[in-house]
Amino acid sequence: MLLISVVFVLLMVLGMPVAFATGIAGFVFFVMDSGMPLSIGVQKIASMSQSFPLLAVPFFVLAGHLMNESGITDRLLKVSLVAVGWMSGGLAQVAIVLSTLMGGVSGSAVADAAMEARILGPAMIAKGYGKGFSAAAIAVGSLITATIPPSIGLILYGYIGNVSIGRLFLAGIVPGFLMMAVLMITTYVIARRRGYVVADSTRPSVKALAVATWEAKWALMFPVALVLAIRGGVFTPSEVGSFAVVYALAVGFLAHRELTVEKVWRAFAHASSDVGLIMLIILMSGMVGFATIYLQVPQNLANWMLAGITDPNMIVLVVLLFLLVAGLALDSTVMVLLLTPIFVPIVVNVGMDPVHFGILMMSIVTLGGMTWPSGSAMFAVCALMDVTIEEYSIESIPFIAAICALITALVFFPEVVLWLPNLAFG
Repeated sequence: MLLISVVFVLLMVLGMPVAFATGIAGFVFFVMDSGMPLSIGVQKIASMSQSFPLLAVPFFVLAGHLMNESGITDRLLKVSLVAVGWMSGGLAQVAIVLSTLMGGVSGSAVADAAMEARILGPAMIAKGYGKGFSAAAIAVGSLITATIPPSIGLILYGYIGNVSIGRLFLAGIVPGFLMMAVLMITTYVIARRRGYVVADSTRPSVKALAVATWEAKWALMFPVALVLAIRGGVFTPSEVGSFAVVYALAVGFLAHRELTVEKVWRAFAHASSDVGLIMLIILMSGMVGFATIYLQVPQNLANWMLAGITDPNMIVLVVLLFLLVAGLALDSTVMVLLLTPIFVPIVVNVGMDPVHFGILMMSIVTLGGMTWPSGSAMFAVCALMDVTIEEYSIESIPFIAAICALITALVFFPEVVLWLPNLAFG
């Protein structure tokens, strides 16, 4: 396994795309380290594509792009402005609430962060907000999309770890809203201390909020419809992805009447690119995943990391700390695919519900996308807003600390995460 790790890290340092670095590292294992026929490695690549649950990924990615083209984003932005624009740090608060609402639409933290950087970033800077603060609020706020359904990461975790995707979707709702609350409080404290202006000092009337909510009703109903469809047994989590595409088309053409054939084509083009990238990483991880199990990495890593630790909560905290450090260098999708089969057996053995761990793991590995040195969301936001990495990194510390504190608390209060899925599924 050391050889695989060295090859993978070396290729990443040289700038090779993640999918090819993963595939070559796995290929090296079969050629030099295993003594098994190379044909088994090819079979492992093919077998990764033979999964019914993975059908949800391309459908949800396409649905997210269709909804972004159908005017949903503008309506959700209006709801956010009316609801929290009057608070201290109003535009930053809007960014965080919009991330929560977009989590039920896009399912992608990077896509959400890039979109908000284009829409809200210039306005925040023009209003006198610090550039680093603005970028940090937008980038770290996009973390919420990793837990609010339909999260692509949760689908992959459920598939790799053999965990109920329906329960994962429901389990992400309460932590997602808690993240929103924690980040809003952090933003409020910083904005009050620095005297940042509000977006609109007039508190909204009930009528104004109701009107804005009504205009965005189809977007707000989408995650609710997904959860009800899964819980009611109408669709499986895989089938509900195709329902999401039909829903997005119906909203765009019939309800909002903003979707055109040209916009649909553009959505398909963007979705094809995203799905190709995700699926290539998934396929290439097949060989590495097999090597991980064959070499008994979960058992060896558990013995090394957890030597002398007997408290289950401390074991989980050590695992999460490892994920946090690994997330500084690895893409979240790669981490889910490669580390889920390693750590799920460990946490199950200490008595932790894999659904509970899945929410914590997805939050931690996605947080890596907001941090130096390889955070994709960080780079996207900083590039779009012309912010230096140094300034962003300093300003993001309070937000990242708040999220880490929340995740630590959720380790000790599993009922907060599991209450909703237990209520729905028993």
